[in-house]
Amino acid sequence: MVDGFKKTEIGLYPNDWIEDKLENVITVLTDFTANGSFASLAQNVKYLDKPNYARLIRLTDIRADFKNDAIYISKDAYSFLSKSKLFGNELLLANVGAYAGYSFLYQDGLPFKGSLGPNMFLIKFNEKLFVSQYAYYSFTFDVILQQLLSKAASSAQPKLNKQNVRECLVCYPPTKAEQTAIATALNDADALITQLEKLIAKKKAMKQGAMQELLKPKEGWETKTLGEVSKFRRGSFPQPYGLDKWYDDNTGFPFIQVYDVDYNMKLKPDTKRHISEEAQKMSVFVDKGSILLTIQGSIGRIAMTQYDAYVDRTLLLFESYKIPFNKYFFMLLVYVLFEQEKQNAPGGTIKTITKQVLANFNISYPNIEEQNRIAEILSDMDIEILKLEDKLEKQKQLKQGMMQSLLTGKIRLI
Repeated sequence: MVDGFKKTEIGLYPNDWIEDKLENVITVLTDFTANGSFASLAQNVKYLDKPNYARLIRLTDIRADFKNDAIYISKDAYSFLSKSKLFGNELLLANVGAYAGYSFLYQDGLPFKGSLGPNMFLIKFNEKLFVSQYAYYSFTFDVILQQLLSKAASSAQPKLNKQNVRECLVCYPPTKAEQTAIATALNDADALITQLEKLIAKKKAMKQGAMQELLKPKEGWETKTLGEVSKFRRGSFPQPYGLDKWYDDNTGFPFIQVYDVDYNMKLKPDTKRHISEEAQKMSVFVDKGSILLTIQGSIGRIAMTQYDAYVDRTLLLFESYKIPFNKYFFMLLVYVLFEQEKQNAPGGTIKTITKQVLANFNISYPNIEEQNRIAEILSDMDIEILKLEDKLEKQKQLKQGMMQSLLTGKIRLI
């Protein structure tokens, strides 16, 4: 046993910390359906798509930081939903679906009245025992989060009931002052993360604007179709998908699929699946530095590979260029074209695009000297963004370390 620490059912904590069930620190645990029967809710609560008296707060709104299209309710509906009004500083816990078990703090000072929507719990705490800001970080930390996720996973569809929440165990500092100090330190770390995320978003918007301006066809530029200046072909994979013999995720070779290509024109550090020697014989191989384009599902994502791999049939491989494009610049140019054209791709919900359609795209380009100048400008902007993203990732890791130390009492602020 570590000096000054006690063993609890959920781990080692300082001797003076309080071990308890959540039911003993919660004062309110309610949800949308607590306001009445389904029939009475349907009769009294009409969803409106134009601004009205209050906003119905859904999980999708919180995840979008309230920048998405809202659902509104009238003053009468807001009054009817008296048990789930939101005033700020409440903990909202998703209780159904893929996000069941994940928590969000409903902030003070939002510029609208809020009322809790379906599929979340509204939780308030005894502030003399459990400070709301501290509670939020406790709920997002592994100790409580894993209890909630485990309970949610016990049903066919991930789902939590109120008793699941009440039964969770928690161990917390005995004073409001220490809880507040911990919450403040973690909130400061979150503020730095948010600041970096906003700066990265701003830099990406600036880069997008620069791309649109620099790559816009100008007098003296040559215009040809992609089919005239490049060759490309689809990847491949033995059919049917899903057979165990095609995969070897322990020692197999990386296999690039659509979800392995991110929005930053590169692959994720490793592919989700690796394929067996048998599957490799019937798949298309690409070298490091190859240019790929997604043509099905999330179309228009483009990447230059950072490692050798095999490529799925939902991607195109650019194999050669008949004009001396700088590869990096070529990748940016194709990306811009797809941003303009992908909305016209056939295929309905899962959009696809054919090699024939791609071959007919017109592209305009300057001489090689100007190509290199443009590529250098955009490359410098990319380097700046990558440095900021690296800084953001380190800040997130720092925060995780802080949570591990502060929420288990390994580091005491008071």
